[in-house]
Amino acid sequence: MNLSNLFKPLLASAMLTIGLAGCGTNQTDTEGDKAASKPKTTENQEVNIYTARHYEVDDEIYNKFTEETGIKVNVVKGEAEELIERLKREGKSTQADLFVTVDGGVLTNAKQNDILQPVTSDIIDKNVPENLRDVDNNWIGLATRARIIAYSKDRVSPEELSTYEDLTSEKWNGKLLVRSSTSLYNQSLLASFIELNGEEQAEKWAKGIVNNFARQPDGGDRDQAKAIAAGTGDVAIMNTYYVGLLANSEDPEEVKVAESIGVFFPNQETNGTHVNISGIGLTKHSKNQENAIKLIEYMTDVEAQEILSANNYEFPVNPKASKPELLESWGDFKMQELNFDTLGEHNKKAIEIFNKTGWK
Repeated sequence: MNLSNLFKPLLASAMLTIGLAGCGTNQTDTEGDKAASKPKTTENQEVNIYTARHYEVDDEIYNKFTEETGIKVNVVKGEAEELIERLKREGKSTQADLFVTVDGGVLTNAKQNDILQPVTSDIIDKNVPENLRDVDNNWIGLATRARIIAYSKDRVSPEELSTYEDLTSEKWNGKLLVRSSTSLYNQSLLASFIELNGEEQAEKWAKGIVNNFARQPDGGDRDQAKAIAAGTGDVAIMNTYYVGLLANSEDPEEVKVAESIGVFFPNQETNGTHVNISGIGLTKHSKNQENAIKLIEYMTDVEAQEILSANNYEFPVNPKASKPELLESWGDFKMQELNFDTLGEHNKKAIEIFNKTGWK
């Protein structure tokens, strides 16, 4: 039975089938070799992905993987929570081999719901540093993004900026922009503060941020940057990759927005800048485990990592991969040192604090 046909009635509007006629592969781990070599057979070969990442560059990488290996990639796209629930519901009958998502808290949730299994691969271990992999290898990092302070180049000097905590001070009253507390990025940011500083200090910080709102949270991270350019506020908490997307947009107005804001990495003298992660995990009941692991190896190899970073402006997890010029221009920075599992462990408490402090 053709698995791609099984996928169509399940989630037709979200399904994207990528690839050429399937073939087997011959994998080597010789230094300098690609993660997957040319096909040897013409048997039906495929790998099936449930993904909460909806980026064109991911599809481009899947397509290149198919071209180089002959393994067809079938993709079902959806929201992370619904995909996790679907994997739980389908159990052993699932056709999904890989689960892909953004946010360390979501990856923790997937692990805790027992829908993933450990991945063993020397190639992956070489490609991805230990701190960017699950401690049990239930998921592997694909890319990271830093949650930084964006600021108006016209109205703010970077010397005025220092830490996330400083954003609660009087000087930023009525000048701070940030998206809703429903954002996973904000939930994980606060969860990191709970882990590093304790619940009391995390609540104090959230309340101070609310007191300094330039407006009630509205829109996504790009909208916060646009609000800075429009003069609604002077500083914003946002992810780095949105700055890259704005700077390289086909819309000249978005390019102007990117040119008007600066990027500041906070807490360089204390706990470091908060970093979140996108990751990929092998499903517990994968039917195509060998192909699935080959795809993880491919996606964490230098070539795919550079494609991902150059197109989506995320930081590569493979330290050998080069970064696009914009990311290089920001320089190196100190990142928070914590286990990504803690983002999921403190998620519920973070939401409680947001509700208590009036961060809508």
